Amino acid sequence: MTLKKYLLAPGPVPVPPNVLNAMAAPIIHHRSPDFVELFAEVKEGLQHFYQTEQPVLILGATGTGGMEGSVTNFLSPGDKALVVNGGKFGERWTKICTAYGIQVTEIKVTWGESVDVAQVEAALKADPAIKAVYVQASETSTGTAHDVKAIAALTQGRDTLTVVDAITALGVIDMPMDAWGLDVVVSGSQKGYMLPPGLAFVGVSEKAWGFQRTAKCPRFYFDFAKEKKALEGNQTAYTPAVSLIVGLKEVLKMVREEGLQNLFARHARLAEATREGMRAAGLTLFPTGTPSTAVTAVNAPEGIDGQDIYKTLRTRFGVTAAGGQDHLKGKIFRIAHLGYADTFDTITAVAATEMAIAALGGKVNLGAGVRRAEELLG
Repeated sequence: MTLKKYLLAPGPVPVPPNVLNAMAAPIIHHRSPDFVELFAEVKEGLQHFYQTEQPVLILGATGTGGMEGSVTNFLSPGDKALVVNGGKFGERWTKICTAYGIQVTEIKVTWGESVDVAQVEAALKADPAIKAVYVQASETSTGTAHDVKAIAALTQGRDTLTVVDAITALGVIDMPMDAWGLDVVVSGSQKGYMLPPGLAFVGVSEKAWGFQRTAKCPRFYFDFAKEKKALEGNQTAYTPAVSLIVGLKEVLKMVREEGLQNLFARHARLAEATREGMRAAGLTLFPTGTPSTAVTAVNAPEGIDGQDIYKTLRTRFGVTAAGGQDHLKGKIFRIAHLGYADTFDTITAVAATEMAIAALGGKVNLGAGVRRAEELLG
């Protein structure tokens, strides 16, 4: 029998059947009245999802495209930026900024720790010329969250933007863009949106649009002003990923039906059950800071290679999770619980982890993790 597959990685995530069905419909032309009507509905739904009155841009790209545009549209070569680098994706902010001639000051955070907001405050006080703070809400590589609400509070009343990579956070945690004063918020379709990869979304505050008007970094495809103008007519500047946007309409309808607070509560419940299930199985969690609600990073037991756990989950039990990156390769593995995830995805993840470690000869409390997860989710 062909092994049944379970996709429990932090992106791409499973796509709901009704969304797949919607995307399989005959394609419509992106300049037709049908598309304009569809896009208007999606545009309003994204504002609800972001909890903002501002328009949310839709780009044909992965989340990294949204990140790049969130540098080039708001800064000029020679400008100063503060980057919170606490993992693979914090590091990416630095690489993008450097590629465009931005002077970067990094706060290097030990992987697995949350940034000390006092360090951000001190850095901003030390250099008033810093024009933007770049940070992750959820650092996917380490399963760690940063306090973006507190960081945004530091930039209020300053000529400084708070720019957030929320690619594995939006739709997972309650992160109201307007209420928290977040200036630029990036997300991606293959995470909490429950869609295939291919769309990036960027919410932009009025304050950030002021920066955009004077920014001089080179840009063409990721020109946010051009996209904003097109958005006013319920269009995109260039040919959009039509089928993904059709699917997005279904996703946003599902979000409204579930309710935002119920959506966040579901993710929090699954995250807690995963963490507690892993602990009950005798495993330890990697983050020493605030754990991400989107993905749980688990230390490999002593004597077991984390990559072997990741591979055994996939090849023997059909569960695709994620391994560690860079210096964490072989030391941790990661289990996601975001998007189209429910009780039995978590039970499956915990059970498969117990069985994989046992199969590798590791020490694990078989059944204890599953029992604990069931207690929390029952």
